[in-house]
Amino acid sequence: MPTVLRIGAFRFYFFSHEPNEPPHIHVDRGPATIKIWLDPVEVARSRGFRSHEIGDILAMVNEHRQMLKEAWHDYFG
Repeated sequence: MPTVLRIGAFRFYFFSHEPNEPPHIHVDRGPATIKIWLDPVEVARSRGFRSHEIGDILAMVNEHRQMLKEAWHDYFG
């Protein structure tokens, strides 16, 4: 599970066994987790985050979207 980015208590990562899915990022904070597609940026699924937190996470993903996509393509080819 390569960690790509950390912002405060948020950990942005992807699973190394998901190369056949479209580019996406997982974000955890404690027991809460969310999976976000990167193109377009939208929630695939979420557990434990409140709606306002999801909005904040989407904003962080949008801000770092290019770097996250590059990390995905660098890792999976």
